[in-house]
Amino acid sequence: MRLRAPFELPEDKQRDLARAKRLEWWTLGFLATIVAAMYLAMGGSQAMKTAWIEDVLSMVPPVLFLVALRQRRKDPDAWYPYGRRRVVLLAFLGASAAVVLVGLFVLYDGATKLLAAEHPTIGTVRLPPWLPFGAGGRDVWAGWVMVAALVYSIVPPVVLGRMKLRLAEDVHEKVLHADAAMNKADWMTGTAAVAGVVGVGLGLWWADAAAAVAISADVIWDGVKNLRGALADLMDRRPTTIEGDEASDLPDRLRDVLLGLDWVADADVRLREEGHVVSGEAFVVPRSWDLRADALVDRLREAGDALVAADWRVYEVVVMPVRSLAPQAFVAPEDEASE
Repeated sequence: MRLRAPFELPEDKQRDLARAKRLEWWTLGFLATIVAAMYLAMGGSQAMKTAWIEDVLSMVPPVLFLVALRQRRKDPDAWYPYGRRRVVLLAFLGASAAVVLVGLFVLYDGATKLLAAEHPTIGTVRLPPWLPFGAGGRDVWAGWVMVAALVYSIVPPVVLGRMKLRLAEDVHEKVLHADAAMNKADWMTGTAAVAGVVGVGLGLWWADAAAAVAISADVIWDGVKNLRGALADLMDRRPTTIEGDEASDLPDRLRDVLLGLDWVADADVRLREEGHVVSGEAFVVPRSWDLRADALVDRLREAGDALVAADWRVYEVVVMPVRSLAPQAFVAPEDEASE
């Protein structure tokens, strides 16, 4: 069985990917401290419980990203002749499904408490005696402890999420982009939870559960959007931008490369994403079929090399000579949607 050649990232992309891995490890470290702080300060607040669950859930994308990276580094073998590049799509799917399921649970939990008109109570707590500035040993409203934990849970996701967004675009990592979106949900969750806790302190019994419902709605929206993108990529959708809402111009650019060869009369390509790389087939109509077999093979190899060199994301494109291109076989997405 013929195996695919191993894929090597350009040096600058390898550095970007290594930085992304470090950011994910930093994310897991910060999340571990945030989850612990939120659990200790949670009390009976529904918004705090929702924010804590969302923070625990936020650990899923970075874990799946790191696991997928280890798997996809393996070279193609007899069992996996195409390699394991698509494992990233499975990680993307798993992370998105987890977000949706937990978001639905949190929505149900918060909505039932809101409809039941449950009045949360936030009492007092005694601060540890070792705290500085004379604060140790004092009895304070537990809501202030919750707010402090929530503020701490907001800062790291804001900083890390912005750093991941740029790297996700540079190396076209959709799982990393989904993780950055999850970090955005983290700080939005923290902000909404602060409003809920303060609302309870002001006597608004419904503020806590309402904040939990608002948080869950945002989580579900992000999860559904990412889930649709993951399923579409697994179904071999054409390459898209990192956000997944626009078609990439890569197929057009590769077609232009083929049309720039003096022996090609017409050409078209069919591509799919395999995580951050792209592969597919190219169909070329030679200007003349009066060629020796070895000459045609050399020209097809020339075309394949030109396609791989056109963009760092192109892993492998099989070039096939055809006598004509059937227009009805190649329908643009916008034409397809209008039918």
